[in-house]
Amino acid sequence: MMESMKKIFTFGLFWGVALFVFSLAFMVQIPQAKAGDQGGTIKGAVDSPYVSRFPALVYIDHVNESFPLPKENPHMSQKGMTFRPHILPVLKGSTVDFTNDDTVDHNVFSPPGSATPFNLGIYGTGVKRTETFNHLGEVPLLCSVHPEMSAFVIVLQNPYYALTDNAGTFEIKNVPAGTYQLKVWDEKVKGAPQQVTVEAGKTTSVEFKGLTRR
Repeated sequence: MMESMKKIFTFGLFWGVALFVFSLAFMVQIPQAKAGDQGGTIKGAVDSPYVSRFPALVYIDHVNESFPLPKENPHMSQKGMTFRPHILPVLKGSTVDFTNDDTVDHNVFSPPGSATPFNLGIYGTGVKRTETFNHLGEVPLLCSVHPEMSAFVIVLQNPYYALTDNAGTFEIKNVPAGTYQLKVWDEKVKGAPQQVTVEAGKTTSVEFKGLTRR
């Protein structure tokens, strides 16, 4: 009889503790994002006479986070005797696909002094070659077969950037709240960085004026 009572007590104690642990786990909820925690927007314009032909790039210099690389490689094509696109912003560590989509042989190289000097050699129609960009900064692209061709890869630390439209306007969405250095990159002109403060759910306006020749 005493042995049976011990077993009943042990069984009851086990399930009592289990029920308490389960209830405690149910009460402790995983924190959820608040409605006001969404990012803000930076929008504005770049006063450059060249944006109607080639866009300017506006980007946040640094964000205290790490960012995953895109699932698909960024792509730079050669077609119609031009690089497409003319400016390709990529995250640091990205591997870019360079494809020859033209009817003639091409080459892709970047000269000494670039953030990533490289040379893919000469290759024919339908061929793809790749290059990985592990250093921040500007990488001019040239073709040794056709010296009139040019483009740029701009290697960035974070994905908060935008290319201007033909009127020079831009918009960067979903920027985490905080204060940042906002920079502009233009093929022909340069401008001073601006400090911007982004608030969740709000829009910050910025205008880059007084740009000077590079």
